[in-house]
Amino acid sequence: MNQKVKWSILAAVACVFWGISGLFGKNLFNSNPLITPIFLTKIRMVISGIIILLFAAITKQKPFAIWKNKKDALNVAAYGLLGLVPVQVFYFIVVKEANASIATILQFVGPFFVIFWMLITKQQVYRNLDLISATLAFLGVFLLATHGNLQTLTLSPGALLFGMLSAVGVATNTLIPRRLVSLYPTAVITGWGLLIAGIALFILNPSVPKISITFGMITDLSGVIVIGTLIPFQWMAGALRYISPSTASLLDAFEPISAMIGSILVFNLALTPMDIIGSVIIIGAVLLVSLNPPRLTKKAHR
Repeated sequence: MNQKVKWSILAAVACVFWGISGLFGKNLFNSNPLITPIFLTKIRMVISGIIILLFAAITKQKPFAIWKNKKDALNVAAYGLLGLVPVQVFYFIVVKEANASIATILQFVGPFFVIFWMLITKQQVYRNLDLISATLAFLGVFLLATHGNLQTLTLSPGALLFGMLSAVGVATNTLIPRRLVSLYPTAVITGWGLLIAGIALFILNPSVPKISITFGMITDLSGVIVIGTLIPFQWMAGALRYISPSTASLLDAFEPISAMIGSILVFNLALTPMDIIGSVIIIGAVLLVSLNPPRLTKKAHR
């Protein structure tokens, strides 16, 4: 098996892991109402950040080098606070309010917010394909939210709002660290981003619920941290050395699909025809853009 095939498979499995990690989160919320999305996120971030930075130190990736440059330090802090916080907190809010399938599908429209930002900042040329794909994606969101009836809302307003905010978080999570990626190892950027974000959440919300620790709770939390963070981040980072970003974007489709299948099998999620159609339209729209990646202007490469 050559390296490209091997890492393509690992990237696909990483996306599956991201998809099913939401199921562990949903199980935590169901098992104890005192566990909130913010509490779960800050615990996940701090533990994952420390482990990733320890890995970076052991493998001699110089994790503290990023703090020697003020601009880079501010950049990684912005990545944690404005990228990782919204993409993870809002995601788990939707998981709690609705389910992992809906949370992942709504988050999947994030690339269109990236495209929109790059268009208005003139880092990307306008294409009819982008407009068509974005229109299809938000049509899919409309079908998920209303099932085609403007007088009804099948998703709670909170789930819909935070689902779209998590998609915006995908955009900030993608755009903010772009400059850092060429300067520092992925583990260093991700590790500090997670740790900074987790510490910030503890400062903003220092409360820790008084919960009885059970084996099931430890298992679910380990699933969120190991299967949802540590393994997939490293596999995807390694894969990007051998596969193109467009290929990685195509493999991202495994995330909402696995979340949907997992929600059906584990939580007996009942999908209506409109749920299926809306989900297929959103996934198809993102794949359409990924198959024909946008051309960037020179400004985007600075």
